[in-house]
Amino acid sequence: MTSDARQHAPATARNRDPILAVLREELPEQGLVLEVASGTGEHAVHFSRALPDLTWQPSDPSPAALASIAAWREAQGSPNLLAPVELGAASKDWPLSSADAMVCINMVHISPWQATEGLMRGAGRLLLQGAPLILYGPYRRAGHALEPSNAAFDESLKARDPRWGLRELEAVADCAASEGLALSRVVEMPANNLTVVLRKS
Repeated sequence: MTSDARQHAPATARNRDPILAVLREELPEQGLVLEVASGTGEHAVHFSRALPDLTWQPSDPSPAALASIAAWREAQGSPNLLAPVELGAASKDWPLSSADAMVCINMVHISPWQATEGLMRGAGRLLLQGAPLILYGPYRRAGHALEPSNAAFDESLKARDPRWGLRELEAVADCAASEGLALSRVVEMPANNLTVVLRKS
């Protein structure tokens, strides 16, 4: 924690630039990007400053996270970073009706499966044909042995909440397909994570 409402996630400094490299390749040049589950807000600040032609809309269901995002925005935000909005992925009611792209970092494994289902429903509603939903985090994959660090992480997540845990990438892709999103690209990332690009078909 900082001296104000800003929260700090140490992993952000390690993963933000590798994620940004993929975002530069996959996001549109202009438009509105909805970030679902923005957490501390540090990614939103970094990405919006690096991508000034995009309007960045952070969101989160947690009051503490919303306060942190707002505080980071006030301290270091750029003009294209909007005030955060309350959004729970599993909710049927979202505060936006459209977006040119969506980004969701480290939510799928730290939430019930219903949140992933809701994320895909929301993306299916909000995104136009060809627009991306970009996910980041650790996943299980058929034909790939689960890395020891990810196996330990999975156990720790389930100990905290049995509804949490690393998801099968194939199950996530199937869930996305049911809402009109096709798997476009999977990028190997540092620390045994993946960036997963889905696009509205």
